[in-house]
Amino acid sequence: MCGLCGIAFSTRSGRTVDAHVLVRMRDTMTHRGPDDCGVFTDGRVGLAHRRLSIIDVAGGHQPMADDSGSLHIVYNGEIYNHPDLRAALERRGHRYRTRCDTETILRLYQEDGPRAVEHLQGMFAFAIWDRRREELFLARDRLGEKPLYYVQASDGSLYFASEIKALLAAGATSPQLNYDALPDYLANRAPSGADTLFVGVRRLLPGHTLRWRDGTLETRPYWDMTFARTDDRNRSESDLIAEFGERFTESVRMRLMSDVPLGVFLSGGIDSASIAATMSRLVNEPIKTFSVGFVEQEANELRHARTVAETYGTDHHEVVVSAAEFFDALPTLVWHEDEPLGHAASVPLFFVARLARDHVKVVLTGEGSDELLAGYGRYAKTLYNVRFGAHYDRLVPAAVRRAVRRAVEQLPRGSFPRRKLERSFLCVAPDLTSIYFDNFAVFPRGLQAELLSPATKERIADADPYRVVREHWERTNAGTLLDRLLYVDIKTYLHELLMKQDQMSMAASIESRVPFLEHQLVEFTAGLPARLKLQGSTTKRILRDSMKGVLPPSILTRPKMGFPVPVGSWFRGRWSGVMTELVLGERASRRGIFDREVVRRLVGEHVAGRVQHTERLWALINFELWLRRFVDGEEDVRMPSAPRGAAVRTDDRIAPLLA
Repeated sequence: MCGLCGIAFSTRSGRTVDAHVLVRMRDTMTHRGPDDCGVFTDGRVGLAHRRLSIIDVAGGHQPMADDSGSLHIVYNGEIYNHPDLRAALERRGHRYRTRCDTETILRLYQEDGPRAVEHLQGMFAFAIWDRRREELFLARDRLGEKPLYYVQASDGSLYFASEIKALLAAGATSPQLNYDALPDYLANRAPSGADTLFVGVRRLLPGHTLRWRDGTLETRPYWDMTFARTDDRNRSESDLIAEFGERFTESVRMRLMSDVPLGVFLSGGIDSASIAATMSRLVNEPIKTFSVGFVEQEANELRHARTVAETYGTDHHEVVVSAAEFFDALPTLVWHEDEPLGHAASVPLFFVARLARDHVKVVLTGEGSDELLAGYGRYAKTLYNVRFGAHYDRLVPAAVRRAVRRAVEQLPRGSFPRRKLERSFLCVAPDLTSIYFDNFAVFPRGLQAELLSPATKERIADADPYRVVREHWERTNAGTLLDRLLYVDIKTYLHELLMKQDQMSMAASIESRVPFLEHQLVEFTAGLPARLKLQGSTTKRILRDSMKGVLPPSILTRPKMGFPVPVGSWFRGRWSGVMTELVLGERASRRGIFDREVVRRLVGEHVAGRVQHTERLWALINFELWLRRFVDGEEDVRMPSAPRGAAVRTDDRIAPLLA
């Protein structure tokens, strides 16, 4: 795991690269690679690199050049089929100078040019400068495990980096809010496509390459997820389950490639437990496992992680995070993320990564399983609502449907029956936008219309928060509703989770690897019958069946819980000052982005316990922290402190602002 960056000036710019600027870009990302660093300049083009040494610790210095000095590469990631590729290249006459996979990419590019990327199995982002052709080539792995951002200036010049802050350090763009991406952020926790919250900053999409030649830029996809049925339609379920287990085991085995110690992030759920169980069978010594929890019992799942650790005799380590530690870390982690933290679970992820850093340099994690195998409850709920909603609309008279909706609206706001019924086909139209995109958005379209100020709405015109997800919905060849939902989430929601995983682990200077996202395993699983992913209320059926007799029954049958973070209760108690300052404070109000009265209502309903607005308040708090750190340029953002001494009543702090 590393950090890369570079600049390519067009001839029209009349500029050459200043190595000092490259160093400034590079060293904003020292956390990504504290072990080594390097710079290369070639007139109008320059590359720089920070290295976290994993493979060939002594010999993998970057930027790396080929034997002729015409190709130079900077690279971030791991190529798991590197040994096989190396053997094939050596048979074709190549003589290696190192043992690292960086050299394999470089030599493969010598042979196949841009098509080299099609042969790579793993996670990667890299840039190759071809001096002879005067062409820059960038590539990103198929699922988007490794980040790569870029800015193209008006004169065609290109800046690129693993993190947005490096682009800002080079002056590639000024840190301004991209209002057009705001509705997408509010609905989906992060911009879903190539745009970011920064004006002018774009991400190279997963499974894409970028070619730049003297100001001309072209991006192309080289991979997409297909739902063509797996092999023979007549294969038995037991055969498919066995093959899934074999492919998963091979994916874990490939990710054990390392010259440094490895471990596993262990939550106690089926995903990380399956990785730990499989890894334990593949190594001789006890594996190292790492877990995180909170003091609050309702948000502490350490007992489940301990069950797995005891079953497989792991060398287990835990950290318990307090509310004070959580909020104290938040501004720094927003800086590491480059955009607002979409998920409160990012914070404990950083703490467990920091714990792991004292013992290992690489960890395996369970990301991707939920999107691949229908692990979220929203999939079953959507299938149910679409199926029965169509019958309900067709068979029940409109007057009766209106009466039912009015009856639901008369129930106490925020009560359990109303919260369930008002999101069902009884109150929501069974079209995809309403029953899925809006129903599971943080701020659905209707609430955004209330939240955004008139000035903001004028700036964004009729921006559609679901434009990107609709495009993916139309693009896929998936034949079932479930598979179409999975495709959309793999292309959007999963990307945000992977960026969370990358940036929080890199903040602690460790590498994370994701066995569920080996692209051949993904392709196999996509083509499986839907019933092997979701059958009734049983999620991840093929994973559960493949792990029968391997995992403890208590883990195998656990329902999906998500990672519990008690921020909702913290916002109602001693940490209500976070909302006071960051959501209702004068500074946030002066920005004029949101309607103050609507924000006041959300805070009031949450504090009073009438409606749960945890995710919405989290989004607003992190957005304000991001504005202060990046747009306002405030380097030392401080969180409001909890009051000292005896507990205070929540309304002592909130009531004056709600008046």
